[in-house]
Formats: sequence, C-alpha cells, structure tokens
Amino acid sequence: MAEITAALVKNLREKTGAGMMDCKKALIESTGDLETAVDWLRKKGLSAAAKKSGRVAAEGLVGVAAEGLQGAIAEVNSETDFVARNDAFQGFVGSTVKLALGAGGDLDALLAADYPGGGTVASSLTDMAAKLGENMAVRRTGLLKVSDGVVAAYSHNQVAPGLGKIGVLVALESAGDKTKLAAFGRQLAMHVAAVNPQALDSSSLDPAAVERERQVLGEQARASGKPENVVEKMLEGRLRKFYEEVCLLDQTFVIDGQSKVREAVEQAGKDAGDQVKVAGFLRFQLGEGIERKDSDFAAEVAAQLA
Repeated sequence: MAEITAALVKNLREKTGAGMMDCKKALIESTGDLETAVDWLRKKGLSAAAKKSGRVAAEGLVGVAAEGLQGAIAEVNSETDFVARNDAFQGFVGSTVKLALGAGGDLDALLAADYPGGGTVASSLTDMAAKLGENMAVRRTGLLKVSDGVVAAYSHNQVAPGLGKIGVLVALESAGDKTKLAAFGRQLAMHVAAVNPQALDSSSLDPAAVERERQVLGEQARASGKPENVVEKMLEGRLRKFYEEVCLLDQTFVIDGQSKVREAVEQAGKDAGDQVKVAGFLRFQLGEGIERKDSDFAAEVAAQLA
C-alpha cells in the first residue's frame, strides 16, 4: 500500500474538488491508488457535489431553537426552494440548529460537530448535496444566552416547527414569571421579524453610520435656507426620527401599534413581577447579502440545445 502523504491528498483534491477528509478516506479505501480513489469519490457522489460549489445557493431555510437559558439560530442554503421543501433537507436544518446550541455561535465549531448517525455536520451536508444534486452550505449561525430569564425564538413563513424564511431570537434578562416572559418574548421576536431593527438603541449603532446620517440630514436641513440655530433643531428632530426607524427600543411596537417598544418592555416587567431587560436579539433573513446571478432561462435552454 502506498503511503498516504499530504501531497497525495492535495493532488486528489485538485483533481476532484472533494473535501480533504473525503480525499484521505478515498485514498485509504483505494490503498493509495490515485485513479481508484477518483472513482471511489465519483461513486460516492462526493466529487460531483464539490463541482456544484460554484453555483449560487441563496434559497434554503433559517432554523431557530431555544432550550433553557439559551437559543440558537442557523441559516442553511440550497440552490432552489424545491429542495428547501424536501423532508431530508428540513431534517438536516432542524438537527443542525439543535447542534448549534452547543457550538457557542461559532460556525467552524458547528460544522465540526458530530452529526446524528455518524460523521460531522460538514460531511453530512456534503452527502446530502450529492444525493439531492444541489450546492448547499451552512452559511452562518448565532447564539444568545441569559443568566436568568428567557430566550424566545420565532420563525416567520414557517414550513416546519422552527424552520422558515426569517428566524429571530430575543434574549430577555429577568427574574420574573417565565411563562409571561416567554409570551412577551415571542411578541417582541415577531416585531423584530416584521420591522428589522438595526440595533437595540442609539448607543448600539455604529458611530460611523450615525455620523454619516448626521451629515446627510444636516445638508438636507441647511438646504432649507434657515438660520443655523434652526437647522440644529431640525437636525436633532430628524435624528430622533432616524433612531425611531432603526433602533428596537425606540420603534413603535407592532403588536399594539401605539406604544414604544421600551414602554412595552417596562409593562412586561410589571406583568412578570420583575424588571425586564432586552439583552439582545438576532434576526436572520434567508439569503440576505447573497449576490444572486441574473439568468436568462431561454438563453440557457438554447445553449444546451446547441
């Protein structure tokens, strides 16, 4: 049997595009013969799965899970919504987000986690990509924890429990009634899903982003031709309006359409019997930030016929 060297593994990776561990296993199974290892990978579908990696995967599902004092969220992408409706894909996302509870919000740790039934999350994803014929990726994950209170989870456009197109986690710190906290936390998570705040409050915003907004609003106010002291008052008013649009605690609570979120949080504390603090929130929307390639379907078909 030929020695399984790093150079041999590298050579096989370059020929097939398969993962490093898959290449090493293929060489072991093939007693070090490179061409036999290539055939082994092809038979397992691993080489084909690697070739799909260049295609855009912007569909899929966002999974959320809450357990005890913590909650996790993960986005798993596929190329088409058709695959996202597949039971096997949904099962994978559900299992992955539960494993994310132990990964601490670290994507590499999640990919390396042991997957039920054998292998890792990463290798199980590769196997499923080969079977379903699409490029897939565990794109991102996150975790929220509280020392006392609840982490509420909400899934929007839900296709199965905890799986949807938008996933939200909201962490509430409080020693109050957990049942009431959980009910309010879900309402607040629904608000976050609907309104998409950028930060918890004005102090949490990126200072550079605030300064850019101040510059733009200032120029708009000065264009009115009013004196500088009036312009300053106009600017402060417009900045308050900006905070009300992008900061969670300053937004109008969508559940009642009247009170500010910070007022709703205060009332929730009274109802639960102890002060409530919003410790944080996470919102993942499927495919956000992924550049989708525009395609001409008719041209693709014509090219294939040619």
